[in-house]
Order: sequence, then structure tokens, then C-alpha cells
Amino acid sequence: MRVRVPDILAGVVRDNPDDPPRVTTAVTALADAIRADAPLMPLGFPCPDEAEWSGSIDGRTWLQTEWFPAECYVYRCLMSVVRYWETGRDPFARAKRRELSDDELWALVDRALDLARSDPETTVSALLGFALWGNRVDLSYSVGAAFGAHGAEADLLVDDRDVAVPLLLSPGGDIHLVADNTGRELAADLILADALMSLCGARISLHAKMHPMFVSDATASDVWDLVSAMRAKGGAAHDLAARLTRGFDDERLRILPDYFWNGPRFLWDRPPRLARELDRATVVVLKGDANYRRAVGDAIWPVASTFSEVTEYLPAPLLCLRTMKSDALVGVSEEQMSALDHADAKWRINGRRGLIQGRPAKSARPRDQER
Repeated sequence: MRVRVPDILAGVVRDNPDDPPRVTTAVTALADAIRADAPLMPLGFPCPDEAEWSGSIDGRTWLQTEWFPAECYVYRCLMSVVRYWETGRDPFARAKRRELSDDELWALVDRALDLARSDPETTVSALLGFALWGNRVDLSYSVGAAFGAHGAEADLLVDDRDVAVPLLLSPGGDIHLVADNTGRELAADLILADALMSLCGARISLHAKMHPMFVSDATASDVWDLVSAMRAKGGAAHDLAARLTRGFDDERLRILPDYFWNGPRFLWDRPPRLARELDRATVVVLKGDANYRRAVGDAIWPVASTFSEVTEYLPAPLLCLRTMKSDALVGVSEEQMSALDHADAKWRINGRRGLIQGRPAKSARPRDQER
């Protein structure tokens, strides 16, 4: 909060030299307030997401509050000071456009589409790998990008594809995919969605952020910007864009932005509107580190805790695809963690390691108050 987050805000100023002086001054003042541990700024008006923040920000300061709500609130405050609610202007648009013009993105699209020509089980297994390692590319935390979009087998700490692939290939499945980053990662997600619609007639619900966040997190507008870029690219990417558009028109592909994914609450506090969608899904796929933190309460759990135990509050089968950029972790043995601690002191946060971690359906019960 003292260094990385103000640096991100400084990047907003650099990338938007045509912003009005009042906006530039307000973004800089937000960065200064964070470094100075000032009280959290009020929501102000307009505030269409007021209910999401109720009870989470009152009487707090930037450096004396829980990390997850504070980090999320940075981006909510940024939307206010850049007047996003009034203009619709994304302060991270230039960074996102740079990634759409990156040759590595289109090379990844070509490789992933080539893999999609295998038998169904092989295709989905391989595309899960692409969707996982694409999560290394995060414009708000770029350390993982140095390891590339292809992970080594030794870097995959949990591999539950034996559970995930049959669930994803359930005929006529209702699959909910909670997106993380746009660009390369979202391209891999959309190729996976396209494969599941084609292979087993699945309906895909793609959950997105309601407003820009964490620099590269995907909004509904980002989805369509990527589809448009695919169409303009031509060839196999154009054909993919056409299939995705037909899927959207036929309501086999839905794009569902919601303020919950921008807010401070953990997944066990999902509102009824989301519970009605997620709880009855064939499988819920959570992408990325922040969504994993949202699923496990951004907490350090006892080593013996299992993924199934920690996420028992969600009735639907759950699958997390995450490259590690924070400490929260369940379902890895003490011996494995000890070996990693010895080999790499930053293994929990440097984006090198990944998880394909899942479980089948669980019977929901009231969450233990002590958790």
C-alpha cells in the first residue's frame, strides 16, 4: 500500500496526460493520502455500489485496515476521482490497448486454438493449462510475467484436472467462469468457453468487473474490445470471434458484470442475486489470485485445512485457476510448503507457481462463526 499502489496511481497520471488538471491532481492526492495513512475517503456521489461497501470503510485509515478491502477500495476511489461514473472513461485503457497489440497475445491464441483440435478430454485439459498460466500476466503486479505463459510441471502445486475435466464436459452444463485479467488471460478463457460450448453444448456465464480494477481486470467492455480485436486480426481468431458472437446472440454465452466482484466481501457473503446463479451451477470457475483470496477469506489457514473444507459454503462444484501472488493457500502439504520455503523464499508471491484446485459439489451449511 505504501509503494506498489501509489506507483500504480502514478502510472494512471502518466498514461492519461490529456486528463483535466483537476483529475490529475485528485489522483496524485489519492496516492499521497494512502502513503500518509489518511482516513479512507467517503464514497461520494454517484455511488451505485453503496450497499457493497456498507460497514467496510467507516472509521478506517488506509494502512490500518484489512488488506483485501483496502486494496479493492483504492480502485473504487480512483473511479470517483477520475469521474468514471460520469464519463465512462477507463483510466487503464491505454495499458489494455497495448496488450491487445502485443504479438505474444496472438501467438497464444494461435497455439490454444491448435490445441482445441484434439479429443475433448485432451482439449479441455490443455486449455485449462493455458487459462491458468495466462494469469501470470497481471498489469497491477507484473512479477509473474517474467516466467512466461507456459508453466513447468514442477510449478503446478495442485492439479485437480481429473476432477475438473469431467465436470466441465458435462452435457449441457451451466458453467460460471469468474474472469480475472483481460488480454492474454481473457483470450485463453474465451477459447476455453468456445470449446465447451462446441464440445458439450455448455452455457457459459462469464462474470466480469462492473468497473476497472487492478489495472487489467476484465470488464464487459474489455470482453467486447478483445472480441473486436480478434475479428480484426482475421483467420482463426476472426472465426473464434464469430462463434463467440453467435453464442452471445443465442444466449449460450452470457457476460455478467456485478459490483460484488469489485467490492470487499468474501464469497461466503455473496448476495442473493449471485447465489441464485452460482449455487446451482454445474461448476464455478474462479480465475486469478484475488478471486482465490475472495474464496478462502484472504487468510492463513492451518496446514491441515483442505480446499473442500474451506469452501464448503458453496453448494456448487468449484474450480480455482490461480498463479500465486499472495500468501493465502489451502490444500498443500506441510512437506511441500517446507520444501518450497527452502528453495524459494518468495514462492507464495512471485507468480511462478500455480494451482488448478477443485472439488465436486458440497452440501452447504451455515458457516462456522469462528472462521
